[in-house]
Parts: sequence; C-alpha cells; structure tokens
Amino acid sequence: MKLSHIAALSALLWLAGCATPPAEQAAGQAPVKSAEAPKPAQPPAAAVIPSGPLQPITASEAASRGVAQLQPPVELWDRIRRGFAMPNLESDLVRQQEQWYSTRPEYIQRMTERSRKYLFHIVEELERRNMPTELALLPFIESAFNPQAVSSARAAGMWQFMPATGQYFELKQNVFRDDRRDVLASTRAALDYLQKLHGMFGDWHLALAAYNWGEGSVGRAIARNQRSGLGTTYLDLNMPNETRMYVPKLQAVKNIVARPETFKAELPLIGNHPYFQTVTVTRDMDVALAARLADVSVEDFKALNPSMHRPVILAAGTPQILLPWDNATVFQRNFEAYNAGQYASWTAWSAPSTMSVAEVARRVGMNEADLRSVNTIPPRMLIKAGSVLIVPRSAKMQDDVTSQVADNGQLSLQPESVTRKTTVRAGKRDTVATVAKRYRLNPSQVAEWNSVGATAAFKAGQQVVVYLPMRSVARGTPRAGAKPASIRSAAKKSGARAGTRPHAGAKKKR
Repeated sequence: MKLSHIAALSALLWLAGCATPPAEQAAGQAPVKSAEAPKPAQPPAAAVIPSGPLQPITASEAASRGVAQLQPPVELWDRIRRGFAMPNLESDLVRQQEQWYSTRPEYIQRMTERSRKYLFHIVEELERRNMPTELALLPFIESAFNPQAVSSARAAGMWQFMPATGQYFELKQNVFRDDRRDVLASTRAALDYLQKLHGMFGDWHLALAAYNWGEGSVGRAIARNQRSGLGTTYLDLNMPNETRMYVPKLQAVKNIVARPETFKAELPLIGNHPYFQTVTVTRDMDVALAARLADVSVEDFKALNPSMHRPVILAAGTPQILLPWDNATVFQRNFEAYNAGQYASWTAWSAPSTMSVAEVARRVGMNEADLRSVNTIPPRMLIKAGSVLIVPRSAKMQDDVTSQVADNGQLSLQPESVTRKTTVRAGKRDTVATVAKRYRLNPSQVAEWNSVGATAAFKAGQQVVVYLPMRSVARGTPRAGAKPASIRSAAKKSGARAGTRPHAGAKKKR
C-alpha cells in the first residue's frame, strides 16, 4: 500500500475518533452512571509541535493521545461538569445536604443567578492551574456567591478570608478598599491557598477541611489519628460540626449541578463566555460618575467592584475596574468625551492630631453627620492622629491622591472620654498653658472654657473651669497649683489609695 494511502486511512481513523461524542459507549457496554466517581485529573500532556513534513501516526499512537472535543461547551455548567476531577464523597451527610438544597429551589435560584457575574472567571483560573472545577462551586458554600458577605468571625468576601489570612495572601485592607471582596484578587488568593493546602495534605477533601478549619487544626487531627492507629481521611478525622459538614455541602451542590433533573433543580443558563473585562482608570473618580460613564447602575457597578469602601475610586490604589463586557467600550468612549468638570468630588485628608469628629468636620468644611456617614464613624469616638478620611475635594485641587495614602490609609478611632465640668483653684504663676499641661488638655480649650486668651495668666486662687474625664473627677480634684503629693493626700483623706477606683481591691483579669 502506498504511503499516501496509509496517511489518508490514518486521517480518516483520527477524524472518526474525534467525531464520536464522549458520552457514547462501545457496543455491548452499559452506559456509565453519572453517580460514579470521575477519574482523577491527569496532568496535561506536553505540547506536541510538529516539525518537517507531516507523517502518518499508528493506531496505537492515536489511542494514546487525548482527543479534543469538536465543539466547546455552549453553557458554563457543562464546562464545569467536564472538569470534575475530585473523588465523590458518599455519606449520609451528603444525602442530608442534597435534601436541604433540593427543597429550597428559590435559594438555589438566587445563588446561581448571583454567580453568573463571577463564575466564568473562576472556571478559567481553575483550568489554567489544572485544578478540579468542583472548586468553582465553593463560593456557594462559603458566601452564596455574595462578595459583600461578612461572617460573625469577620471573614469577608465571596471566598470568606479572615483579616490575617487575607494579609498573608496580599489582599489589601485599608480605609478605601478591602481586597478580600475584590473579584480578581480574592479568587487569585483563594486558589493560591487551596493549591498550597493540597500540596501539604495531598488530598482535596483534606485541603478543603483545612481551608475551613485551618491547616494547623487538620494537621493535629491527622497526627492524633496516626498515634491511635486510625485512618486519616476526611471521614476519619474528629472535626467540629461546621468542618464535618463542609465537604458534604460541596458534594451536594456538585451532585445537583451534575444532575439537576434528578433533584428537580433549574439552573439558569450561563453562557460560556466572559461576563466582564478590566478597564484602566487613570484619574481619581467618583463611583457614581464611573457607573454613569459606563451606562450601568451603581448597584451593578458595585457588584463587579465590591472591594470599594468609599464613594470614590483612587487611581493610585485601584488602577483597574471591572465592567460588563459590552459596557467597557462605552466607558472608554464616554470618559474620553467627558468635559463636564472634575472627575472626583472626594479626596483623602489625614488628621494631624487626635480630635473629635465635630472638630474634623469644621476643619474640612463638612456637616458632622455627613462626615460620619461617608467614613462610617460610630458615635462617641475620637479620630486618632494620622487617620485618613474621605472629605470633599475642592474644584481647585488638581492632584490625585498619592499611592502611599491610597494603599496604606487607615482610619483609627478611640472612645471619647466622658467628662464633667469642674472648677479648680489656680496656683501662683499659673497660666492657660500650665493648667492645660497639668491636666493633659488642649490649651485652646482651656482658654475657651474660661473666656480668656490662649496666653492668659491666672491669679493665685482664681477659679478655673476645666472639663475632666469622669475617672479623674471621681478620684478627687486638687487645686490647679497642687503638687502630685497633694493628690495622694486628698486621696488618703477619702479613704482610697492614690490612682485607684472604688472597689480597687478586686483583681483585674489580664
């Protein structure tokens, strides 16, 4: 037979193999049930780059090579199913969770609708890393795909990162943004963490347990079982109830996605294409303006950019935003044509000293209630020195916020002291400054309370008005010129030790 005939025959055999759908079975074989565990994912084969003239391949060579699908998945759920690679977990806990989810179709519908904005990106990242696509379903368990979710333990975002763990995986958390909620950054960090845990334990179920319970806790549980001669799989370990239910919940969701008709579940159609794309931001810009330029609602804008804490985007800290795919071009066009004034009506301001909210509001020309609202400042709190706040930006301001402030700005608060109006007697050579220093007060406040100038002197014995913290008042207030020894004497006369509160004999827990 001529070489050309051999090549043609080999090509026909290859095409016939490609055209056979993967779900079809050889004659005489029973169809594989969807409940059976899929084979573990194999590492991708090295790319074969042909060189020189084409050569026919043998039948054995054709059988040993992977065959690509002729058609890519039309919907994302099918793509996820094709990438399932974790062994199935079979237990009563899984059946229990299947029952829980399947009897709540509204909850499933709400979760899956919410996921359509983020799921394609997560699947892309998993495939790029050759990780099981079951992990794309993990945010259903963690947060119901709500990037604004916050747990009672302060875990935040779609992937529920604790503050310290987020910092370890380089998720910025400052006054302007929390990257634990950022779609791209949190997904990158979560997959980094899961890969690290899988490398530690060599098992995806144990890696998931560690993601929920902590790697140290799982490691100690494994060590305890090893010492007792017990098994060390996920089902063998003694874990808290939350962790014991964690993988069964994921398995239940996986089963529903794999066979929605079995559970009478309706999954919304999610196309196998990107939902969003990134857009570069070159100027500080109000969130409301960015949404308007992109022709999307503020609600939809925040759903794709949930990490932003404040009503302004700082280009130095958040140089990229996410927009629905078609709206990205709209934003670019409208941004280039925008000439209606400044892009940002807000900027950052650093407190030079510890001060009250009212004082800050006066300095920045803002209503106190509005200042509290935009910066999320609770009542009865002082703003500590060095804190960064969002304040109105004047029309004359040209410079945007620096990267140092945008990346590291923090708002630090301390409780206000409850004070009481008190009068003390001035000593010889006492002035506004000496009285203020003695009681650790602001000289301008002492001057204002006594209707005198900031450099005024008091006469010996003059009554001086001061507002002192309640604890200081309760100890007994000496005259303004008294020495520290006089404070101790006054305390002794009242039957208490100097520097103590009532009932000071009780031990304080450390």
